[in-house]
Amino acid sequence: MNNSNSITSRRRFPRVGDPSTGIDQKTYANLVLYTKYASASYMTPCPRPLGNTLVGEFTNIVTAMHGFVARDDKRNEIVVSIRGTKEVSSILIGVADASVMLTPLQGIGLPPSTSQESSEQPRVHTGFLVAYQSIAHAMLNVLGPQIDAYSTYRVIATGHSLGVSSYPRSLCVCISLFIAHQTQGAIASIASIAIRNSYPRTSISLYTIGQPRTGDLMYAALVEKMIGVENIYRGVHSIDGVPTMIPMKFGYRHHATEYWQFTELSTSEHVKRCEGGEDPEGSGSIPSSGVNPAHWVYFGQRGSSHCSHLFLPSTLFDSDCI
Repeated sequence: MNNSNSITSRRRFPRVGDPSTGIDQKTYANLVLYTKYASASYMTPCPRPLGNTLVGEFTNIVTAMHGFVARDDKRNEIVVSIRGTKEVSSILIGVADASVMLTPLQGIGLPPSTSQESSEQPRVHTGFLVAYQSIAHAMLNVLGPQIDAYSTYRVIATGHSLGVSSYPRSLCVCISLFIAHQTQGAIASIASIAIRNSYPRTSISLYTIGQPRTGDLMYAALVEKMIGVENIYRGVHSIDGVPTMIPMKFGYRHHATEYWQFTELSTSEHVKRCEGGEDPEGSGSIPSSGVNPAHWVYFGQRGSSHCSHLFLPSTLFDSDCI
């Protein structure tokens, strides 16, 4: 190998020999679709998310949490979209910040602990749990009647939905639970198990974008058990440092399943389906650089631009919130 080729090889990202072979086009299209729902969650008001029925919204002015429930009658799908926070770095981690401490998973809709010992309970980031609690009641109040009214909706987007084989297909409704950039990927993760626990006959697909580590190993195992690894789509864009910003040395672990866009441009061939929660060949192989430009663009969609959607014309805006 000559010197110029050697330089090119060293600069290639990811490294030469990466085992990724891409993902199928349908999975990629779904990742793009739910990223657009994330953009719509920044738009207030958003009367018809992606042209679909807006069922209701929920907001907590203290925690600045906001989201909506939409219904897509063509895809037979209910979508819960929760807006991300603008103060990502301050909420995510600060060694002196008590919110980064792990606390037992307890709250509205969440499954009861099977142990009285806190060390044997799933634990999550204290700040994320507080944020979830602030909108949990309102979110479930908007969502519940939809599940009751549309109980005949079929499972959408995956054939591997946990719990479908245990219940008649006519009693299943697919909720593609998607959350925007930043800390709110963590809130979606917590909310997904609350929905599963509250509505055990409901099939859930969990889509998160740029999700930071949310809880410990027991929490990761709980999410995988209740939702199913085949129904979890945890998107990571190239060198986005947010997903690994909270270090494992604090007791945190990711749950499956990571879909890592390992290089540009955004295409199905450039996304790798990783193994387990902390795949050494996934995004965790890149040292975290915190909040960086990769965090604001996912699967070709710019989430941050929609924080100022009333002032920035955008083709994406027109299609995301009609």
